[in-house]
Amino acid sequence: MEKYRKKKLPNISLRYNTLSGLIYVIGIVLIIQLFNLQIVNGAEYRETSNTRLTRKSTLYASRGYILDRNGNELAGAEMTFSLEMYKTKLGTNVLNDTALKIINTLEENGDSYTDTFPIKINPFEYTFTNEDSKKAWLKKYNLGEDTTAEDAFYYFKNKYEIENEDIGEIRKIAIIRYRIASEGYSSTKSLTISNNISRKSALIFNEQSDKYPGVTVGQSSKRSYPNGALASHIIGYTNSITQEQYKANKDKGYAMSDIYGQAGIESVFEEYLRGQNGQRQIDMSVDGEIVNEAIEEEAIAGSDVVLTIDANLQAITENALEETINNIKSGAYDNKKYNANAGAIVVMDVASGEILSMASYPDFEPTSFVGGISKEKWNEYNSAENNNPLINRAIYGAYAPGSTYKMVTAISALQTGAVTIKEKVNDTGVYPRGHNPECWIYRQYHRGHGYLNITNAIKQSCNYFFYEMGYRVGIETLDKYTRAFGLSRKTGIELPNESAGTLASPETAEAKGESWSVGRTLSAAIGQIYHSFTPIQMAKYISILVNGGKQVNPTIVKSVIKADGTEVNRDEVKAKVNEKLGITNNEEPDIEISEENLNAVLEGMKGVTSERGGTAYSIFKNFNIEIGGKTGSAQTNNGTNALFVGFAPYDNPQIAIVVVIENGGSGSLACYAAKDIIAQYFGMNEKHVEENLTAIPYAEIQN
Repeated sequence: MEKYRKKKLPNISLRYNTLSGLIYVIGIVLIIQLFNLQIVNGAEYRETSNTRLTRKSTLYASRGYILDRNGNELAGAEMTFSLEMYKTKLGTNVLNDTALKIINTLEENGDSYTDTFPIKINPFEYTFTNEDSKKAWLKKYNLGEDTTAEDAFYYFKNKYEIENEDIGEIRKIAIIRYRIASEGYSSTKSLTISNNISRKSALIFNEQSDKYPGVTVGQSSKRSYPNGALASHIIGYTNSITQEQYKANKDKGYAMSDIYGQAGIESVFEEYLRGQNGQRQIDMSVDGEIVNEAIEEEAIAGSDVVLTIDANLQAITENALEETINNIKSGAYDNKKYNANAGAIVVMDVASGEILSMASYPDFEPTSFVGGISKEKWNEYNSAENNNPLINRAIYGAYAPGSTYKMVTAISALQTGAVTIKEKVNDTGVYPRGHNPECWIYRQYHRGHGYLNITNAIKQSCNYFFYEMGYRVGIETLDKYTRAFGLSRKTGIELPNESAGTLASPETAEAKGESWSVGRTLSAAIGQIYHSFTPIQMAKYISILVNGGKQVNPTIVKSVIKADGTEVNRDEVKAKVNEKLGITNNEEPDIEISEENLNAVLEGMKGVTSERGGTAYSIFKNFNIEIGGKTGSAQTNNGTNALFVGFAPYDNPQIAIVVVIENGGSGSLACYAAKDIIAQYFGMNEKHVEENLTAIPYAEIQN
């Protein structure tokens, strides 16, 4: 047994020596590695260790532009810089010093910042910014009710351990310290000191970040409207997303801090305009210095929406509308003053349906909504006393068309054979059926127009003639042609809140608890009773008429262009717009109108503007372009609306124009706005156009 033990001893010793050597080698390696970490590369690894505070910051996408047909900017975006502060491992003195330097830098560059500190300092006194809430505020900080503003000021000086003696410097420090305490911030959640700093300040904070620990500069954009109120009802406006909008769209990446299109094109094309936000990574040392920034995901700008309107013509249209309204109010045209206070104009390409200009008065400033609208301004915009300037009367306002409707009655009578172009009807002044309505000329001169064919009946706007046509064709036929011309039906224009208007029909009467009668048919035939149409519908109606019955659909959007320059498929755009607006396919077939009948009606419209006795002759008689038109005066509860519909040039129609002026008094007065717009559109020199402001011999006033 002893000999076996002696034989095994050398093997045990060998294993022990081997294990010991291995331990020594590992120890030496560890020592070398530790030396390498702490001595050789110590500074580098310490720097790496100090950059472990990583923040994610949103890169906000620039909102897409809204442009006119020629590429002119109607709604754009301005680059903005925000100043944000994160919590870092700073001592109180360093934090206070940083706060003072931040405010001083902003003030030196003329930048604003959020100041919620409730104590102001005037040269010789301390005051509370809000006396009404002072009591509750003092109680919140356990300060007695008799605490003065000066005492409260020095309470916060001590609370925040501010060592500065200059009271101005003390307050600057307190501004940021108070907001930190009130709103909170952390190493991952920043406090926004200013939402809009200058580029100069942004460069200082970025390039000298070591002097402003914990401070970063964010970059975004805000909506801009370079032309003030121009096309405001078309463009719309943006504002902070509402709770309802956020809930409906949060799965699309929206945040409660986002802006959202609230009206007009801004609203309907929100999905295309908004863009896609990106993300930025910020590496910051524990002492607050930014050591690295990297773009993790680039922001993609929103698509541009190109409209069909012409910015220059739009400006002319808006000016003409406002000027005409003011002239009517002052009696500048015929020495009669009417309480005109609102209106709308639509100018449309008769072939394509493209809206070239669309004005609604009064208007508003979209810029008022950027950054949040004030309560006072919001109440002003929604006030009936101010004529509700947010309403787009061109698509939402529904007006009795008055005599501008008579071409519908004429076509329905001609196409059904109820009358021929040669037949004459004797207007004796009082129509002998229904409620025995009077022609407008009888109320002024106690006589009728005498014998008129359909062309002259349109020219002189003879109510008697069209009472007879309405009686002959009946309300069902009138309604059929009314719908075919696009009246009392939404046009499908790419704008929100379009009104369908109202059709004078037995169904409408029944819904109002009334019965239909012959008298109602007579009134409907001259554009009264329940008829109410929007200016955009009337522009469509005139376009269909001059196209010989061929349907045309109004549109105000030419294209949508992505940030990469490619165009969004038009069918895709149309489908999404229709879905958002709830539009269904309600297109009518073309209207069958013989050339002979069409010419008879259009000749009557030419006579309105270019022949003596026409209801707009005195305004257009020396106009150097031949046009077709029709005036209308429709009585309301508040007065008489003035209307004009027309097209130009007569021989080769390019545009249709509709003017509606609330309480305008007489349809002939609406012609002045139309004349100015047509002259500008066709490049005329208005200085060579002679005008006769003498009142026309047959002023059209009808019930």
